[in-house]
Amino acid sequence: MYRYDTSNDETDLDIRAWSSRLRTPGRGPLMLELAILGLLEGQAMHGYEIRKRLRDELGQLSNVSFGSLYPALSRLERSGAVRATEDVGRSAPAPVPMTGSLSGERAALRARRAGTGLGRRSRKVYEITDEGRRQFAELLHSEQAGGNDDARNFSLRLAFARYLPPHARLRLLERRRGQLFQRLAEARAAARAAEGRLDTYARSLMEHTTESTERDIAWLDRLIEAERARDGASSGTAGPALVGKTVHKRSEEGDTT
Repeated sequence: MYRYDTSNDETDLDIRAWSSRLRTPGRGPLMLELAILGLLEGQAMHGYEIRKRLRDELGQLSNVSFGSLYPALSRLERSGAVRATEDVGRSAPAPVPMTGSLSGERAALRARRAGTGLGRRSRKVYEITDEGRRQFAELLHSEQAGGNDDARNFSLRLAFARYLPPHARLRLLERRRGQLFQRLAEARAAARAAEGRLDTYARSLMEHTTESTERDIAWLDRLIEAERARDGASSGTAGPALVGKTVHKRSEEGDTT
């Protein structure tokens, strides 16, 4: 009789389920690995520092566990993307003074260990390699890694958008805005189809979803406009790529409600 293994916590299950949907064809790099490489691009870190940065700065990975983090680091190390070295930042400890008192020497030894961290397991420092930078650039530029999690994929790539060239940043923003326009049209169509069948609460929920999408589109409009102004690309593509009042006018024209 087969038994389902429930030994892993919900966080690991969520991360693995998400990661399996975010594999690119033929290679299978994970969004967790993209996040790790992006953080290491800035500086070398211990594993616990990486986890803290993931939790504090990348909301979609805020619940990642060490049970997911260290296997990902091991995969990256095996692929040559990261290099792990022992932490040698501690200075050599001073010798314990011989006081002639056993209790005094024990107290000095305890104080030295407390101050230097001796007696603890040595910690690894992870740093990105040239191969890791190549993999990071490949993941960051990939537009096939989103699967069904476009929002998470977009948010993570936007967090590291400073490493993208201007035209790639603009493409990332415009692609996400196009997805939101489609979602907005579908939400409005659903609201029209359900008109007269919804109570106050269900209707309010649908309105809230629509308003949230509209706010996200407006936010992307501002980012796109700022990106073009910064890079001198005001003569970009026409049609859906227009920003500001033209976008909102187009959105209103598409709304027949």
